[in-house]
Amino acid sequence: MISELSRYLLATTQPLIYKTFMRRHRQAKIVVTLGPSVSTKKSIRTLFEAGADVFRLNFSHGTHKDHASRIAAIRSIERETNRPLGILTDLQGPKLRIGTFMNGEVTLKSGSNFKLDLDPSPGDVSRVSLPHKKIFSIFSKGIIILLDDGKLRLSVVKTGKNYVIAKVINGGKLSDHKGVNVPNVTLPFPALDNKDRQDLKFALKNGVDYIGLSFIQSTKDIIEVRKIVGKRASILSKLEKPTAIEHLKGIIEESDAVMVARGDLGVELPPEDIPSLQKKIIRECQEQGKPVVVATQMLESMVKSPSPTRAEASDVATAIYDGADAVMLSAETAVGDYPVQAVKMMDRIILRVEKDPEFWSIIETGHKNPEANADDAITAAARQVAHTISATTIVTYTTSGSTALRAARERPDVPILCITKKIETARRLALTWGVQCVVAEDVKNFSSMVNKANGSAKEYGFARKSDRIVITAGVPFGTPGATNILRISKVN
Repeated sequence: MISELSRYLLATTQPLIYKTFMRRHRQAKIVVTLGPSVSTKKSIRTLFEAGADVFRLNFSHGTHKDHASRIAAIRSIERETNRPLGILTDLQGPKLRIGTFMNGEVTLKSGSNFKLDLDPSPGDVSRVSLPHKKIFSIFSKGIIILLDDGKLRLSVVKTGKNYVIAKVINGGKLSDHKGVNVPNVTLPFPALDNKDRQDLKFALKNGVDYIGLSFIQSTKDIIEVRKIVGKRASILSKLEKPTAIEHLKGIIEESDAVMVARGDLGVELPPEDIPSLQKKIIRECQEQGKPVVVATQMLESMVKSPSPTRAEASDVATAIYDGADAVMLSAETAVGDYPVQAVKMMDRIILRVEKDPEFWSIIETGHKNPEANADDAITAAARQVAHTISATTIVTYTTSGSTALRAARERPDVPILCITKKIETARRLALTWGVQCVVAEDVKNFSSMVNKANGSAKEYGFARKSDRIVITAGVPFGTPGATNILRISKVN
């Protein structure tokens, strides 16, 4: 709840807004999805105040006009609060969907046969359109087809050039435009279809920070998109298919960030496989120093309820204990009845976990040795020094963001205050564990480096007079990717 004093400060003076809202008192970040429930500047601002760090635009829904309005609102809030905010554009990807039925839906009985074909006419209990011509080339006898997020399960019994006949193993109701999944098969589709290309062009033109790639299957998908995106945005790869897990290490290497998209992943894999796979993905991302987001159905009941189930609260907590950089809300904020309560609940769960001594014990146990280079050695030393001298924060100077990413990889027990001259870098780091950014001009010498670090730490609530802070930077100042200085300073 915002105090009356805070409301007064918000209304009267911009610099003090920054002091009031710059500081997050948790390390893990919160990603929220915008949609019909949250689309005005006022409602987006409320989610920011509740704890949102990154805003997701789901391009499977809404128009470019809708998304442009939301981007403008986010950037306006960013200017008003002086807090860099990340925007994630989530491309739809090659999602397979059936066509329509004459009466809107049918009920498929177990044991019956059902045909999928290219005929665009409305379907019935015997057939329906599958308007993806290339897909029929991958079918063979015995291949499993899942419909409606796996609720219906079919097995192929006969194939043709433009059709497939499958036996219904698990039946049920099936309605228009439901999704189709084909587990353990590489789909014959490019990373981007025509819609994705138009959406990507729009996103880059409007200066979003992350491009979310859906249903990637191998590193080739990322490399293809990287040629288009260049350095204009970071690429977040969504792990939604088992085939992507087969190329996990390479996909993480080629990506700037990764999402454990448990919804579609859970359709094509047994549910009991998902928890251990989530841990595996998070560990590999930590090894490579790449931010990782855990997503899908985290507080699902809060779409219609003001409070989550105990199981959902435990699910969010588990992701934090596992070491995720961020956790994400989807329908809870996009179409839910209690979007603000959902963000506040997620914030409270994260804070509670990070206050648990067992959490830091787990972090310490899983801590990896630094790589044998100067950058990693300095960053690892900063973590240890900060702990030993009870520093209140680690201040990093970065241009590209690599110094801050290294600091986050070390998982220090104090916040990381990142100072950068590039707003684009600050926005992308909004997804990264423990990092909070200030945009400022480059320093020119050691004394200005220390003075700016001290001043920023004090101004934004990371340190008080006489506290000690640890500073890392690279010389020559402003050189991307070089971290070769560690300095201890007492705030004056």
